[in-house]
Formats: sequence, structure tokens, C-alpha cells
Amino acid sequence: MSTTRSVLSVLALCLCATSALAEQPQGQISGPSLRDSVTVTSEVVKIGDLVDNAGIASGIAIYRAPDLGTTGTLRTAQLLEILRANDVIGVDTHNLKEVSITRASRPLSAKYLEGQVAHALEHRYGLGDAANLSLNFDRELRDLQLDPSYGGDLIPVVIRYDGRTNRFNVIFDVANDETSTPAKLQFTGTALDTVEAAVLTRALDRGEIIKTADVTFERRPRSEFGNDVALRNNVIGMQTRRALRAGQGLKTSDLAKTDLITRDQAVTLIYETPGLYLTGRGKATEAGKQGDVINVLNLQSKRTVQGVIVGPGQVSVTINVPTPTTVAAVDPATPLSSANAQTPAKAE
Repeated sequence: MSTTRSVLSVLALCLCATSALAEQPQGQISGPSLRDSVTVTSEVVKIGDLVDNAGIASGIAIYRAPDLGTTGTLRTAQLLEILRANDVIGVDTHNLKEVSITRASRPLSAKYLEGQVAHALEHRYGLGDAANLSLNFDRELRDLQLDPSYGGDLIPVVIRYDGRTNRFNVIFDVANDETSTPAKLQFTGTALDTVEAAVLTRALDRGEIIKTADVTFERRPRSEFGNDVALRNNVIGMQTRRALRAGQGLKTSDLAKTDLITRDQAVTLIYETPGLYLTGRGKATEAGKQGDVINVLNLQSKRTVQGVIVGPGQVSVTINVPTPTTVAAVDPATPLSSANAQTPAKAE
């Protein structure tokens, strides 16, 4: 009887074990399995980075990691030899020919770094806005890759600039999320404060009118102009005050408003007072701009008059109207004597 019970107990245990195995999720992998691509953060690649379920061998370092921010490949056949040497066998390769290994990084582009240096120098040592600074680095500025643990902002801890030589030296600290030691980034070179300037594409004589094709716009050192740089909107249509060479940056002192009247030009003389408007013909004896006072020969009277330029070929001449003489009131009861009698004035 006891023997029968023992046999039944063993059968029940076997049934339970079979049922438990049947309830395991289909496709579950219990053995070591190769990954097709991995990303590592350390300087070495471990077996556990490449193989799932590698057991106690997971922490064994077998390769040097690629450079920061780069990706390398490893042939599966070569990897399996290394794994067997470390007692990792029976690896499911999923028929992979190679494994891709990427080294994680924090990328810093050259453009970003240049902007950080410009902002560090901005409004210091007499320099202007960061957007107007032209930087030239001693070493070619390239994209940088930092270890991903350096996730802090770039904090400038040293900022030096020599206005005589235009040289700068800027050092940044980049905080590490895992240690108290920051990374240091140093940049040296020259910095110039620049302005957008109108530059002549050809030589111009004195008095020429500047056209669109005569100028191009580029950034030039502010020191060439001081505060006298000609702005983009105040160049086209202006007249040169002096002869200018090709390639010269324009200053406001180089330019003048266009003459509305030239010497010996036929003009219209305008005589205007309240209730009176007359015009006549004249000839300008000198050139001038809007609002200038010039001399004009009246072609009818042959007299030279002065007037204000009010428009192209138009000169306004002021008429001096005599002020009426004030006559004192006389008491009608008082007779006029010969002593105070006045002789009427003659009209001229």
C-alpha cells in the first residue's frame, strides 16, 4: 500500500514539473545570446555589453571601446573565439556576421564652441555684441566629443583679451555628473569687433551718385570706421564728397545728399508772399542740395538774388515787403501850425 502511494506521489511531481515547463513563455532564451549592436559609455567593452545572459563572465573586459562618438564593428567569428577563451559557449549568434559597437558621447559642434567663446568676450574690454565679433582661433576649431558624464554647461573661468594685439584666452569648466572634477576647455586666438560696411566695387570720382552695383556689404573691423560707418539704408543714391577707391569702406563723412541743382543750371525762381505768387527764369551760379541757400541770376532783371533750394530746379526767393508807416492820431480840434505841419512823402 505504501509503495503504491510513493509511486503516485512521484507521478504527481512529474506532472507538475511538466505543467510548469509548458507554462513558460514560448521563445524565452535562457542561454547566452549575441546582440547585433551596442552602445557603451566606458573605455572598454565587456562581455556583458555584447552578450545577454553571459553569467559570471559579463564583467570581463575584452576590447578597447571606440573613440568617443564613433562606431566600430567586430566580426562574429572573432568574437566567438574570445568568448570561448573565457568559457562562454553555446552563444546564439542569430546568424549575425558582425556586431556594431558605438561609444556614447556628448557632442559639442565647432559652431557651438565658437558661439560660447564669443558670448564670453561679449561687452568686455570694449568689445561689442557677440554676433559682431570675428574670431580667428590659433588651432582649427573642430567638433569635440566629451564623455557623456560631462553634462554641465560651459562656464567661463578665465577670460583675457589684449586690445593692442586683439588676442584672447578663454578657459571653460564643464561639470561632471559623477565626479567633482570638471573638464577644462581652452581656446586662444584673435577677436575683432566688426560692423557691416558698404564697400565700393569700383573707384568713384567726387560728386558721383552711388548706385546699387557700386557697393557690396561685408563685415569690416569697427576700428576702420569708429562711429562713422555708413549704414546700409543711407548709401544708395548719395553723392561722394571726394574721390574714393575701389574696396574702400564708406563712412558717412564720405557721402552727401545729391545736389538738386548744379552750377549754371536753368532754374525756376519762385517769389511768394501772402496773396502773391510769381515765377521767373534764372540761372544758378552755384550747386546746392535741398535747403541750401544759393545765388541765382535773374535772367529778366539781370540781377543776382539769393534763394533757398526747395526742389529739383526750384529756388524760392524771399520778398521783403516794407512795413507800413504808423501815423500818429491828431486831435481834430487842434489846428495844424506851420511848425508841426508835415510835407507828404513822395512815392518811389
